[in-house]
Amino acid sequence: MAKKPRSIREAAMDYLSRREHATHELFQKLLAKGYEADDVSAALERLSEQNLLSDRRFTEAFINQRINRGSGPLKIRAELRQKGISDAMIGTFLDERDPIWQETAMAVRVRKFGSDEPADIKERARQTRFLQSRGFSGEQARYAMRNDVYD
Repeated sequence: MAKKPRSIREAAMDYLSRREHATHELFQKLLAKGYEADDVSAALERLSEQNLLSDRRFTEAFINQRINRGSGPLKIRAELRQKGISDAMIGTFLDERDPIWQETAMAVRVRKFGSDEPADIKERARQTRFLQSRGFSGEQARYAMRNDVYD
């Protein structure tokens, strides 16, 4: 007896039961499973109407998760764009000019390198590159290097 193929809704709910997904991201996963694009679009539309699939909820959860991992706003924005989230939606939850990012950059630097000021220009550059690779701006990285904030 042949195995009955899963419905698109079942497959989507299986993904959503594990974590929030962006609509575009879930669309791509379901296409990769071999479902037809029109059928997937219709199923995802129904899930959105039932508030089981929400780009807004996904964006908020994703940002909080990445902040807890020590990612900066530039990296978070780029990752959200890759997942098909609009700039308007990202802007609702992510303000790169918020002073909290300076404190976050400092916490990430202290966790990685300790609270001592970098010993020389080479070490300062290394730590700055590390912070920028994590998605913090140059200004946020410079703030994290200040030793007067530890006094």
